[in-house]
This record gives sequence, C-alpha cells and structure tokens, in this order.
Amino acid sequence: QVQLVESGGGLVQAGGSLRLSCAASGSIFHINAMGWYRQAPGKQRDLVARIASDGSTNYADSVKGRFTISRDNAKNTVYLQMNSLKPEDTAVYYCYSRIVNTRFIEDQYWAQGTQVTVSS
Repeated sequence: QVQLVESGGGLVQAGGSLRLSCAASGSIFHINAMGWYRQAPGKQRDLVARIASDGSTNYADSVKGRFTISRDNAKNTVYLQMNSLKPEDTAVYYCYSRIVNTRFIEDQYWAQGTQVTVSS
C-alpha cells in the first residue's frame, strides 16, 4: 500500500514564506508525478504545481514566479516553496502523487491536506 504524509502550512503575513513537504512511502515501484492542489472555501480544487518524473514542472498562473516545486528522489519527497504569499493563497493544500505500485498498477493518492492562511 502507498501512503502520503504532508507537513508544513500555517499562518503567515502577506509577503511571507512557507514550505510544504510531502513524502510517499509503501509499495512504490515508480512515481510518475507529485504536486499540490488547493481549495479555498466555496471554490473548486485547483492544481497549484506539479513535478513529473522527468523533472518538468507546471504551475498555476496565479503562483508562477512565487512558488517553486522540487523533489528529493532518494526520499520520495516533494517540496513546495511558497514565497511572496498573498491573502488569495489562503486555502487547504492537498498533496497528491501518481504512483505505480509494486503490482504495476498506477493510481493517484492524496494526503490529508494542510491549511495555509495568509493575513493582510
């Protein structure tokens, strides 16, 4: 089985920074992609950033230039460095990972989410 453990998040003033991390463990054969979605109250869950197995990255337009996603392959861990935070970034951030398990089955897994609150 596969598990995702997410950490980080918290309260920060506008212009501040936070760093999220997400570690995958369990019966992992290959990680195809990892990243974060976020969801603000009353809004849909939208993709924030992702990093694929080839190292390519994608960002939502609203965070491009402020957020940076990176990975540590040896630890099966992905990081989201969030700089110049704005009140509009306030949301629950959900780590996800597309993983091929040791039975060669690909699926998408979710962490429990962490609250990011940016005050003005």
